[in-house]
Amino acid sequence: MIKKINTDKAPAAIGPYSQGICSGNYLFTSGQIPVNPRTGEIPEEFEAQVVQVMENLKAIADEAGTSLSKTVKTTCFLSDMKYFASFNKIYETYFTEKPARSCLAVKELPKGVMVEVEAIIELTD
Repeated sequence: MIKKINTDKAPAAIGPYSQGICSGNYLFTSGQIPVNPRTGEIPEEFEAQVVQVMENLKAIADEAGTSLSKTVKTTCFLSDMKYFASFNKIYETYFTEKPARSCLAVKELPKGVMVEVEAIIELTD
C-alpha cells in the first residue's frame, strides 16, 4: 500500500510530487530544499540552508511516524563541493547512525539553493 505524506511543518510540494511516500516498510522523501515552511524564505548562508533542509526532512519523517535515526540511505546534492566539509559537520548531527549516502555537486538546484537532500527511511514498527 502506498501512503502520501504531507505536513505543514515542511515546505509544500512546488510541483507534481509528494513530500514523501510510504511504501512497504519505508518512507521515501522527495528532495528537500531549504525553504522555511512558515515563511517561504530561504536562508542566505550555506550552513543555515543545511539546517533548514535537515529540519524539513525531520518533519516529514515525524509525520510518517518514524525518525531520521532510521534512515538507510540519503542522496545529497551540493551546488559546489567546496561546501562538502561544512555540510558533513551539520549532516552528522542529524544522521547519527551513518546511513549509506551519495553526495555530489550539481550544476543547479531549484530556486538557486546550495543544498538538497532526499532520504529513504525505515518505518517504525
